[in-house]
Amino acid sequence: MNCPHAQQPGPSPDAPAEPVVLDPLVTDLDAESAALRAAGPLARVVLPGGVACYAVTHHAEARRLLTDARLVKDIGVWGAWQRGEIPSDWALIGLANPGRSLLTVDGADHRRLRALVAQALTVRRVERLRGRIEELTSALLDTLAERRQEPAVDLKAEFAYRLPMNVISDLMGVDPADHPRLKELYEKFFSTQTPPEEVPRMMADLGELFTRVVEAKRAAPGDDLTSALIAASEDGDRLTADEILNTLMVMVAAGHETTISLIVNAVVALETHPEQRALVLAGTIPWENVIEETLRWSSPTSHVLFRYATEDIAVGAAVLPAGEALVVSFGAIGRDERQHGPTAGAFDATRTPNRHIAFGHGPHVCPGAALSRLEAAVALPALYARFPGLGLAVPAADLRNKPVVTQNDLFDLPVHLTGVRAEVRAGP
Repeated sequence: MNCPHAQQPGPSPDAPAEPVVLDPLVTDLDAESAALRAAGPLARVVLPGGVACYAVTHHAEARRLLTDARLVKDIGVWGAWQRGEIPSDWALIGLANPGRSLLTVDGADHRRLRALVAQALTVRRVERLRGRIEELTSALLDTLAERRQEPAVDLKAEFAYRLPMNVISDLMGVDPADHPRLKELYEKFFSTQTPPEEVPRMMADLGELFTRVVEAKRAAPGDDLTSALIAASEDGDRLTADEILNTLMVMVAAGHETTISLIVNAVVALETHPEQRALVLAGTIPWENVIEETLRWSSPTSHVLFRYATEDIAVGAAVLPAGEALVVSFGAIGRDERQHGPTAGAFDATRTPNRHIAFGHGPHVCPGAALSRLEAAVALPALYARFPGLGLAVPAADLRNKPVVTQNDLFDLPVHLTGVRAEVRAGP
């Protein structure tokens, strides 16, 4: 979709004259991330649909901006939004303006909502979920084992998707019967290729589905976060119906998409770096290292939309003008040589230290980071223990990214569960 009324932000001092136009089909994410780093630390970018903004692309500057109180989540600060230049049928509108939730408010309102969510996602409580995650993982691997002799199995659809969707559904109180419909709707929600005429209906359908979940929990509360949010509201915490609904929607979206990509990207990294795979399977390096290096080198989140500048903000030698929108480009940031040295472009699970910010930084750091890490820490070693002959069923060069600018997300991950691996094209 073209957005002819969106205006390019003017170049700030020392910013590149030409913006980086993000590819809506995400055909070469590595090259695009490299271009963003070269244009940074503050790059002008054009999002799919012609929407112009800025992106922070270097590690140090991103850490600083993510704690800068002059950058807020209130979309009303965005000049292009005020001027009516962002159409309601923009393919990414659900990500840019997802409604009032813990991810879109600041200050006291953010602390209030985050405190309630944090009660369900403390490290101790997340660890108590380990047994359930192990149970789900084992059941999914049992199902995969029945297809051991097939020439190829889509590991993303059959394992990497099913595990986190079931875990977050348990946590939020979503009926597994809704999974097929949620998958269909979230495909449209994240995609840059959703036709404009389908966007309002898709957003309405998501709202209706999650409204049913909230209503069911009001009628019959359970041991889940949605019931806890409702109870907090009734106890005088002043959560509005929209805050409950939008927090549920955001948590389910973020709670499964990030972990899907983490598991998929870790498998791809290991299968294209056999020397690293050998080290972890021999016990020379722990799975924790594989997870952290995957988060850095192939961040599950490519770009996070948006924060808005309430005043001019210096970023290196450049300036983010007041009223402009800022994207945090985690895909570019993860391979910043200024932070990770000259080998930043290499996948190396022996890397130490490995101080990345793949889950964000500051007040809005991902509340589900511990849960995502735990799921990967259970799923990956169990997968390779069950299928030590696992390998890619297609050359790595044939794996395709989905048209999702916010997620580092493959269409599928065809693997052999046993037998000879496909010829791979190793990364750097």
